[in-house]
Amino acid sequence: MDGTPSAAQLARNVKRLSRLELPGAGQVYVAGNHAYIGHIPNQEQLGTSILDVSDPKNPRIVSQIFLDDPTSHSHKARVIGDIMIVNSERNMTAIGRKADELPKLRAQLREALGRDPSHAELAGKLGVKATDIPAVEAAERNPYNQGGFKIYDVSDKTQPKLITFQKTHGIGVHRFDMDADYAYISTEMPGYIGNILVIYDIRNPVRPEEVSRWWIPGQHLAGGEKPAWPGRQHRLHHTVRVGNRLFAGCWHGGVRVIDVSDIRKPRTLGAYNYHPPFPEPSHTFMGMPKLLGGRQIAIAIDEEDHAHSAEEMARRRGRPHGCLWTFDITNIEQIQPLAIFEVSELESPWSRAAPGRFGAHQFQEHWKGGDTLVYCAWFAGGLRIVDIADPAAPQEVGHFIPEPAAGKAAPQTNDVDVDERGLIYLVDRYAGFDILELNR
Repeated sequence: MDGTPSAAQLARNVKRLSRLELPGAGQVYVAGNHAYIGHIPNQEQLGTSILDVSDPKNPRIVSQIFLDDPTSHSHKARVIGDIMIVNSERNMTAIGRKADELPKLRAQLREALGRDPSHAELAGKLGVKATDIPAVEAAERNPYNQGGFKIYDVSDKTQPKLITFQKTHGIGVHRFDMDADYAYISTEMPGYIGNILVIYDIRNPVRPEEVSRWWIPGQHLAGGEKPAWPGRQHRLHHTVRVGNRLFAGCWHGGVRVIDVSDIRKPRTLGAYNYHPPFPEPSHTFMGMPKLLGGRQIAIAIDEEDHAHSAEEMARRRGRPHGCLWTFDITNIEQIQPLAIFEVSELESPWSRAAPGRFGAHQFQEHWKGGDTLVYCAWFAGGLRIVDIADPAAPQEVGHFIPEPAAGKAAPQTNDVDVDERGLIYLVDRYAGFDILELNR
């Protein structure tokens, strides 16, 4: 045998209609006959692509937005009507958060040593090389100031027009949800540690108005709160709105349900945290729009952490991968887990390819149909379609694993959306855009 994966391994009940070799993407969102794609940082500084998908076998690019700031990326995009929102977030660098730590560390070392610390002494405490310190100091003097979100008029898909750039703080906006009236933004803000929720009124898109904030108790340092966790482990990843509730994935803080019936006073209704023992952070949480078996059900999905080497991949053997959860939220004050759905490493020929990730990442947000299928992006596991008609026993009904991007060890399926026709749209972190169809 030549080791080439068989067709049966790579697809079950799903067929590919078309593929475009687009640069890697963080999100795909489909509205009407158009797909909106937010791109992972790339050499071309491509931020957003808008595609005409009216003919799913021949998708075509109608416009692209390029970034004018090489330190930022815009990897998320959402559209309601003629309004598109994209995020602006700082690119990851080797320096990372070191500049944030430098003032306090410098003061501590100065007090202990009775003199200014050397670059070597600072580097030893920061875990970087002495030659990296000038770059860290430069980042300290000139902190990133391009974090926020941009609002575009996309009434003409061939010529998106920037309406406004709403700046926030820190490294900027990561993910968000939106409707015709409000944007639910996950961002850093002054006085808080880690991302919090900031809700903006966007009915006048020229001047977004902040209407409220929500955070995990312990995040508001300026308000005298003290976190009971290290660093930014507990923070908002993002929220998804269903009715008058926001469902929040809170990283290693688990999940929260937030009441926004009074948009100016969001309040926590329920919480559940499965960390520990489960090691992968809570990425996305969402309530189902209809009862299942007489119960209110919610689903959550974890984000598989990144293994940078084969050695690190080997050390992780034996621990659970990122997975899909089902919860009974009928009694919102006592959220109960019902089941988890995992994908075996045997289900993908690239499950142990490094560097890379195998487990779960994201599911399709917002239900456009009336069925009980959950469409999941599973990194090296590709697309997994899971039926939760019985939420205590999720069952996979189909899968599709795209080939790895050129020069990469494994596919890294990052996001998925489904349109009104039931067609499935898939993007990869490295490269690739697929349109698929489920054979029922």
